[in-house]
Amino acid sequence: MEAQLPQKQPPSIWWYAFGYFAAYVPYSFMTKVLTKGLMGTGKDDPVMAVTSFEILPPTIMASFFVMLCFISAMKWWRYATQWTLKLGAREISLPRPRLWTLLSGICSGLVVVTTTLAYTIDGVSIVFAMLLMRGGMLIMSPIIDSLNKRHVRWFSWAALGMSLAALLISNLWEPFFQGKSIAEVTAFNAMLGLDLLVYLGSYFFRLSFMSKLAKSDNDDDTKKFFVEEQMVGTPSILVILFVLSFFGVGQPTDTLLGGLHAGFHSFWDHPSSIIAIAMAIGFCSQFNGVFGGLILLDKSENAFAVPVNRCSSILAGVCATIALALVFEGYNLPGTGEFVGAGFIVGAILFLTLPKMFQKMQAKKAAAVAPTAAVATVANSANASPAELPPSTGSDSETPAA
Repeated sequence: MEAQLPQKQPPSIWWYAFGYFAAYVPYSFMTKVLTKGLMGTGKDDPVMAVTSFEILPPTIMASFFVMLCFISAMKWWRYATQWTLKLGAREISLPRPRLWTLLSGICSGLVVVTTTLAYTIDGVSIVFAMLLMRGGMLIMSPIIDSLNKRHVRWFSWAALGMSLAALLISNLWEPFFQGKSIAEVTAFNAMLGLDLLVYLGSYFFRLSFMSKLAKSDNDDDTKKFFVEEQMVGTPSILVILFVLSFFGVGQPTDTLLGGLHAGFHSFWDHPSSIIAIAMAIGFCSQFNGVFGGLILLDKSENAFAVPVNRCSSILAGVCATIALALVFEGYNLPGTGEFVGAGFIVGAILFLTLPKMFQKMQAKKAAAVAPTAAVATVANSANASPAELPPSTGSDSETPAA
């Protein structure tokens, strides 16, 4: 009988976290550069700036192209549910989403749009927007686990608590330590509030669908969900934005419909450097979706996977903001509270990594001790006297006479 080869283990969730971080730094950096006109003669140069809504169509077009290339290069289309189409005597199989992955894909597309918009809102820093969005997800993760009856381990709770502490410290630092009133700090931008509501609502449903369909030991289930969600996410949003753009003819580019119309039409009249940056943003955005999605699809509970995902992106946002301040004169560094919050995020990462690290060390130690213990047992048995040997109970034992 032919021996079966062991199933190849998927990469660690921490490799996905590193990929997410590596894609998120340039994504958030370039988004601010483009929408704030930082490439022009100075900060906020309107000639070189692209409005919040105008940037969406070209970046999502680029994301759509990258998605097709990535899944094709990985040869993952075969994992999706197949739709058999008969053309005469021939049958053609085409990948298709299921109902729940269709809905999750639409939610995924909304996440891309709301994330990009959050980083373009005037008066809202990258780190502040990220902490609001990530904090909301952290609060939701154990709730979704409870609804799906998934056990939450102690270090997941610890990392969750430290992540929430980072959110509170970064937002309450100024009222407590710099004399500002809470009303001044929490004066909420209406656009940011709507953006946050759509973002968190999309993630709530998306995480619920993942928990039901994809968070398992079977790697094929993960790939199946991933492909079906990805093939819906960017295409669906691109179609919606294209339809809406028809209602923006003649409207200013700083409005939703006018900006979308410009994104599909007049955006391409910008200098080639602006177009190149927009394409690069779309490229990085798609890999945010790839690595971020694979983190959330990990078989561990949401209260573990979500902090890994959120910690990676918050650290990336801090790094991007520091890079902006170093490259462009006049761009402000993150505040003290945001740096302290980032420190708590590092602590949350340690809580998530150390238990598994200790577990692996103990497993290696046990594996090293086991052969030595077996040899010692054999040696002791060989040197033992007949009286010390245990009684034989096998089939060769002598049967008493009747």
